[in-house]
Amino acid sequence: MQHKRQKTKPKIRWHILVFLAPALIIYTLFMIYPLAGTMELSLFTSQNNKDVFIGLDNFKTLFSDERWAKDFWNALLNNTWFFLIHMLVQNPIGILLAALLSAPALRFKTFYRTSIFIPTILSFVIVGFAWKLILSNLWGIAPSLMDIVGLKSFFQPWLGREATALTTLSLISVWQFVGIPMMLIYAALLSIPDEIIEAAELDGLKGMSQFWKIKLPLILPSIGIISILTFVGNFNAFDLIYTTQGALAGPDFSTDILGTFMFRTFFGFQLQQGDPNMGATIASIMFFIILIGVSAYLFFVQRRLQRYQM
Repeated sequence: MQHKRQKTKPKIRWHILVFLAPALIIYTLFMIYPLAGTMELSLFTSQNNKDVFIGLDNFKTLFSDERWAKDFWNALLNNTWFFLIHMLVQNPIGILLAALLSAPALRFKTFYRTSIFIPTILSFVIVGFAWKLILSNLWGIAPSLMDIVGLKSFFQPWLGREATALTTLSLISVWQFVGIPMMLIYAALLSIPDEIIEAAELDGLKGMSQFWKIKLPLILPSIGIISILTFVGNFNAFDLIYTTQGALAGPDFSTDILGTFMFRTFFGFQLQQGDPNMGATIASIMFFIILIGVSAYLFFVQRRLQRYQM
């Protein structure tokens, strides 16, 4: 008689759950639970000191009410411009710096890397106040430095003009954080196998032509990750604007982004009374914007990059 083989059940790897449990618990307590509470708060309103469920009415108010919609769309457009400057200025400069640092003939690489990366570890408060002093028309050093090179006539109170304040703050943020994409791209360039570089040199590819045709395609996944990190970071931005321009994001709300708009709405400022329910609504919109952006990257861009590499 032939004995039927008994099917063995796959073993449950409990050790995986044990190792993941601490991080999962901490993430749930400090991220998922507050997020769920914020989204729940956005579905209520306060009437006679009582929370009343109103569904999506707060979202309708934010999009359709004349007063709320004007401030919201202004903050969203400013936030989009803030993000685009980082994408179009910060990341290309970071890639260029990484390419220069990876050149074998470059000397003092450690000094350059350290000097460029140091601003990223500085506090937003320090950076904001320092640049506010530098660009001050009264006691700043920017007019004097521009006078030395004969460009003082081009100096303007950039932080005090509606047309230039947001762009100026964006470039200050670029100066502070350009070291992050530089280091990530630099690490990606160092991870390229030497065999590929040697084969490219045998084919006559050197210098920038080697970078554009060989190295750049190989680091596209890293560039994609940097892009999505830039997107998430900029649509969560708040500190630099608040430090330099205050909660009102002056002049005349020209530097107002979703973070400062949510802060004023939730906590109130000066004569404006705080509205936690509407503040939670704005925070929920920020979450949905980030969720849509990250999902679009994962489902469209990341898949194409994987196919390109294969």
